[in-house]
Amino acid sequence: MSWLHDLILQTWRNVWAHKLRSALTMFGIAWGIASIIFMMAIGDGFKIGYRQSLHVMGTDIIILWGGRTSQQVGDQRAGRYIRLTSADAEAIRSECPLVQHVTPELDRYLRASSPHNAGRFSVHGVAPVYQHIRSMTLAQGRLMSDEDFRACRAVCIIGEQVRQQLFASRPAVGAQIRLEDIPFTVIGELKKKDQNNSYNGFDGEKILLPYSTMARHFPDPRPYVGVGAVDNIILMPRSADDHEAALRQVKTLLGRRHGFSPTDEGALWVWDTVRSARMVNGVFESMQVFLAFVALVTLGLGGLGVMNIMLVAVAERTREIGIKMAVGAPPGRILIEFFLEALLLTLGSGLVGVAFACLASHLVSQLPLPTMFAGLPITRTTAALAFGTLAAVGLLAGLYPARRASQLMPVDALRYE
Repeated sequence: MSWLHDLILQTWRNVWAHKLRSALTMFGIAWGIASIIFMMAIGDGFKIGYRQSLHVMGTDIIILWGGRTSQQVGDQRAGRYIRLTSADAEAIRSECPLVQHVTPELDRYLRASSPHNAGRFSVHGVAPVYQHIRSMTLAQGRLMSDEDFRACRAVCIIGEQVRQQLFASRPAVGAQIRLEDIPFTVIGELKKKDQNNSYNGFDGEKILLPYSTMARHFPDPRPYVGVGAVDNIILMPRSADDHEAALRQVKTLLGRRHGFSPTDEGALWVWDTVRSARMVNGVFESMQVFLAFVALVTLGLGGLGVMNIMLVAVAERTREIGIKMAVGAPPGRILIEFFLEALLLTLGSGLVGVAFACLASHLVSQLPLPTMFAGLPITRTTAALAFGTLAAVGLLAGLYPARRASQLMPVDALRYE
């Protein structure tokens, strides 16, 4: 391995002989490769952060509200209002195999009071599965059960801000509150959730009841909405890949039940969090491509600097090349020598850039970060792209000077002044 040792020493001498030019060139390589890692990590950080923010609201959920028809179907006129009901939720559960979970939701703004304080809060009647698909976890107590739902029990779960206002530092689980003078027992307290999106208020400001209890005590007071009317229906497809097919099943079923076309976009208002996440991912991926292209330009300029240094080295060592060839060194040995020298120069500065990017990304990820930004994660894809790009730049930067050195004629090289 003495030839490799001599090659490293020769590379170091060549770099040291042109310190400023070499430093600027190596900085260009190091910063170019670090920029690629930063740009990819920024995009991944935003994508992961957005997925986490959606997961806080719910896991791959689709939310349906009744809308207003825009198409005429049979003898049904356009412009009718669609009122979703709890029976619709039951029909979806039994007739849509691509839907894993479904729950109706009633939403009221009611006065709540405890022995210590009172206030008005958003109160929601839901099925027990709502707690799962909305990614809710408890700080104290227990979740609603199927038995609470079937028996129409007067129990509730309160959000963190509701507990703070009604009980302050006192224990809430097991205590009694009154909703519009009807007593309810607090069975659970939701854990504080960092939430930056919602469709009807943040979870910390809510009180949850079994849907059956809510429908009994606080039905919709408007006579024209009909019996069993709900504010919205939440469903979760069996998998994220099935979300479009599941939504088509649901629209077909509800269209048949309410007399509207499944293609009528106005009949139902839909928030599909899976589609929203994919759209946002597409935006971030486009941003990554653009920023990575800018970083590649920087890295390419650094590669041109390496090529320039190696061409200067070839010119300065022309007589040395001629002597080596005269004593029997084949052109292939000369080519390999200069090529490996350029590769070592590129990879050395590139590894400095990789180390800097990894350290900086780790430090940034330890800082307090915005809700929709998950730091600077360096994935395997990012690392593979960075090293692959670095190797390609080293190959292209070293090949031309090395080939030029290997094609020198020994007689001309010895005559070179």
